[in-house]
Amino acid sequence: MHDPRPALRRASRTTRRGVRTLCSPAGLRGAGTEIAWVAAHGVLYPLGVLADKRRPVHRESAERFTLADLSPVQRGLLLGDVVAAGTPILLVHGLVDNRSVFTLLRRTLLRRGFGRVISVNYSPFTQDVRTAAARLARLVEQTCEETGYEKVHVVGHSLGGVVARYYVQRMGGDARVHTLVTLGSPHSGTVAAHLLPSRLVRQLRPDSELMRELAAPAPDCGTRFVAFWSDLDQLIVPKRSARIDHPDLTVRNILLRGVGHMSLPIDGRVVHEIARTMAHLGEDGSTVTAGVTNITSAAAHVENLPPAPRAANEDRTTTA
Repeated sequence: MHDPRPALRRASRTTRRGVRTLCSPAGLRGAGTEIAWVAAHGVLYPLGVLADKRRPVHRESAERFTLADLSPVQRGLLLGDVVAAGTPILLVHGLVDNRSVFTLLRRTLLRRGFGRVISVNYSPFTQDVRTAAARLARLVEQTCEETGYEKVHVVGHSLGGVVARYYVQRMGGDARVHTLVTLGSPHSGTVAAHLLPSRLVRQLRPDSELMRELAAPAPDCGTRFVAFWSDLDQLIVPKRSARIDHPDLTVRNILLRGVGHMSLPIDGRVVHEIARTMAHLGEDGSTVTAGVTNITSAAAHVENLPPAPRAANEDRTTTA
């Protein structure tokens, strides 16, 4: 007969760890930010739906034909690396959400000089990750055709990160996606997915067929990955499931302390790191600016956590 005691002990340790994190100064600040942002996002949410209705192609982009209205920082990126400034960045939201979750991130990237930042909306009634990934594939191809760029960057929040990863890893999307950044995405599944019976949520369970697909070998995947995960993410259980631990993928896992699930797209450290990463990566993933850490460089220290199980993945901690 199966002994439930080990699982109960693990659950107890996880609960105690979660309470300690929440009660820490960083955890209390993060909880306050999460509550405030959820309230603000509730106001912005209808605007994301309305914006989608005004734009039949389900996206919005900004083109730059003059430097007159750009700040020195923006001009520096555009003049210093026109490829980095012009490479399209697609923002893919999570479950039961829309483009409004990226309001701050999109605005900041545009201010940093990135000329094409596209917020993608997909139907809240989507019931299959593969279907959403196929739609993302069509949008990427359309974007490349319209802009003349052969590759794009993608940022995915929560479910959006899983959708984008499936497209990249299982549908040949690495030929089009230079860098994929995920924010609080359940790459190894989340126990919280057992709380809802829908088909889509079942795919996010740790033991699902889709998770086994993502764990399968991917020896030729050329996309570079950056995965942000947080010790205060209330929807990812266990928290480390938001990491990407795969021997065939080039990954940098970044631990954030005291950031809630919905607050990840607005966290200043996340926004800065996304802009820095996309401004300084060459076509092969190497850096093009002296003094900037290569995405494939040696692993960084993760405080209070055991080392990553696979040397192919880099991890580092970012604190407030």
